[in-house]
Amino acid sequence: MQGLLLGLEEEVFLTEPSRPSLRSLYFLTRLLWREPRFYYAHSDSNFSRGADLRQGMMSGVEISTLPCSSPDALVADLAGRREALASACGRAALVVPLGHLAEGDTPTNTCGLHLHLGGLAEPLRAYRRLARYLPLLALLTANAPFRGGRQWGVSYRMACSYAIGPLRPDPYYRFQDLILARRLGTLEARVFDPTWDLDRLRVLADCALRVVLHGPDIEIDLEDYARLRHQAATAGYTPELAARYRELSAFCPVDERLFAVPPAVVMVDLVREYGIVGAYSALDSAYRGGPLRPGHLPSGRGHPHQVLSGLVGYYLPRLPYKAQKAWREW
Repeated sequence: MQGLLLGLEEEVFLTEPSRPSLRSLYFLTRLLWREPRFYYAHSDSNFSRGADLRQGMMSGVEISTLPCSSPDALVADLAGRREALASACGRAALVVPLGHLAEGDTPTNTCGLHLHLGGLAEPLRAYRRLARYLPLLALLTANAPFRGGRQWGVSYRMACSYAIGPLRPDPYYRFQDLILARRLGTLEARVFDPTWDLDRLRVLADCALRVVLHGPDIEIDLEDYARLRHQAATAGYTPELAARYRELSAFCPVDERLFAVPPAVVMVDLVREYGIVGAYSALDSAYRGGPLRPGHLPSGRGHPHQVLSGLVGYYLPRLPYKAQKAWREW
């Protein structure tokens, strides 16, 4: 694995308590100005689009790691970024690692987890290898089991989000599950949902490394890929995905239960026991390093001046960077 680098971009919702508001920009302002040289490039804000704006303008926020040389270093870095984000929010918001909020039906209002692999000698070969196992690996983090307040499959985001989708013949096309990223020069897996569980992320990074180094170099069957990702998003661990697991385990030993019981299953149980807001509070607690059970709830919405502070202190200063980033990505 010498010379290979790993990075993570993690998007989460900051809810107050059931939905995010534009005050998320204020929390990002606090994060940015505590360490501006880092978080200017390693944080971001997202917004709903089109018809989804009727269900709220603010979407998730993003933090990202430095390039790391091992899965352990990557998870340790992310843990520190999580602590910083949670501190910037204080008790004014819940940090909710979900692919899609339970009460919405908003394909542009989703949060993802993007895994980057850099330093690859043969990026196209690594792309082919990782694509073969990506629908299976997606189950390690699949975590969006609700749509419109009702249980829906395993990952609404994976099935419906505008920002990802089945693979296309062009590996550089931006809005698909796996891309060769123009801006960073990395292999970027975009299909994953956020999850509170750092141990799962360690397993994910380790599996991805083993696949790109030791997996079979087989041409991508786009129809096969689309079928398997649909199964993963809607039904979870199917017999076809179990067969792909047995193939993977020949060179990458990993507990099968991690695929058979994705985080979405736990999320469904949390909602049944505690309700939606209670489940969000439990996710917040686990994200902050505590137990997976309800803790605090936000005391109430902030003042309008906090939204203004977020626009002036975070969003506007980063506009030139966002414009340059978008240009380089396309």
